[in-house]
Amino acid sequence: MKRDRITECNDWFLQRFPLTKLWNEHMAHYYAPKNFNFWYFFGSLALLVLVNQILTGIFLTMNYKPDAKLAFDSVEYIMRDVSWGWLIRYMHSTGSSAFFIVVYLHMFRGLMYGSYKHPRELIWIFGMLLFVALMAEAFMGYLLPWGQMSYWGAQVIISLFSAIPVIGDDLSLWLRGDYVVSDATLNRFFAFHVIAVPLALVMLVFLHIVALHEVGSNNPDGIEIKDSKDPWGHPVDGIPFHPYYTVKDLVGVGVFMLFFATVIFYMPEMGGYFLEHANFIPADPMKTPEHIAPVWYFTPFYAILRAIPDKFAGVIGMGGAIVVLFLLPWLDRSPVRSIRYRGGIYKKALALFVISFIALGYLGTQPATPTATIVARFFTAIYFGFFLLMPLYTRWEKTKPVPKRLTSVHSLEEQLEHLPELIEEIIQIKHVPNESGHAAFTSTFFSIRPNPTGIKNVISRLAKKAKGSLD
Repeated sequence: MKRDRITECNDWFLQRFPLTKLWNEHMAHYYAPKNFNFWYFFGSLALLVLVNQILTGIFLTMNYKPDAKLAFDSVEYIMRDVSWGWLIRYMHSTGSSAFFIVVYLHMFRGLMYGSYKHPRELIWIFGMLLFVALMAEAFMGYLLPWGQMSYWGAQVIISLFSAIPVIGDDLSLWLRGDYVVSDATLNRFFAFHVIAVPLALVMLVFLHIVALHEVGSNNPDGIEIKDSKDPWGHPVDGIPFHPYYTVKDLVGVGVFMLFFATVIFYMPEMGGYFLEHANFIPADPMKTPEHIAPVWYFTPFYAILRAIPDKFAGVIGMGGAIVVLFLLPWLDRSPVRSIRYRGGIYKKALALFVISFIALGYLGTQPATPTATIVARFFTAIYFGFFLLMPLYTRWEKTKPVPKRLTSVHSLEEQLEHLPELIEEIIQIKHVPNESGHAAFTSTFFSIRPNPTGIKNVISRLAKKAKGSLD
């Protein structure tokens, strides 16, 4: 009788809300390519970190005071007096850096496999809007601890808007709510960080996923699995997202949580990159830090800003470095999607782009010396050259034939089978006779040394393989 009532309640609910339909459309009956690899973990990890940021942010808000006189002390109160407050704060601060790490890797996967090309342009646009909203969320949250670097970093970044002709001064004044960064600025940033931008993030995540499931996921081969279907209408190269990829993502989540927990418990400041040392000092409007730099995930764009001598041109360059990402689906003229079948020009251009992005990120953390500025200009030219020259080199390069069906990928177990052979090739194991003369020590000794010839052969094979992938 009790079971019948539960069934009736369940039927009553499902008749009024399509939960089963939603589950089937987006999980159980959503077919994803069967050759997803390591790079496809980062989308689900980004969603995991977003949930972490929302939940930890709620608990932090319970004890945080958005007041210029109390903000810094309230953070110290959370760290020292609130039960498990230190853990919640470190989960939130580490989560912000982890968010950008997984998002940058997620975007890099899109660049490698052409996930922005037809028919997935709208997915890429929603993803880039998410990236911009994430940057706004991180920047506004950066001010809330009201530390020395938070205060002066906000002062520098907000002042950049004043370089915009006509509306610049009024826009800067509106953002600050005052003529300087003050209590009004803190309250505005708190409102945006806690309410406005998170709502936009959640909405954009929803749109991003809906657009993805409408056209289907890309794959490392860049092939549309919907083009080959079985008699039941299912893609022959696809498998249901649940349970196959939900289980696989759980493995990725487990590995991610190991690294995440290691950072939280052993190195939450990450040498001053995740939590700057200057931010453990209360904000002092009368004392400017010797070197003002934003958090590491903003430094590539900050380096572009500093590389351009004119203030307004620097703001245009910094904004253009983000805007050009929106135009990527229309800049790439290559007939293939995946890097596996592109020519060597694109592979080398992408490698140079990654090097320039990392180099700009490093230069953004360093003082602006004349030498650093020249180097930053060089890498800025490479950064923009990757995008602005893309219509030319993607049209000229010679691509490889694209298969009609997905290619097989060697599993980790298959690759590990060759590991003993590789070890035997690069090391030498010799039997060394025991010369001690004691009967108690008559066991066999082994001498393990590197094998120069074997190491040379392995490096040569890897180099040939790398060269072949760039041809």
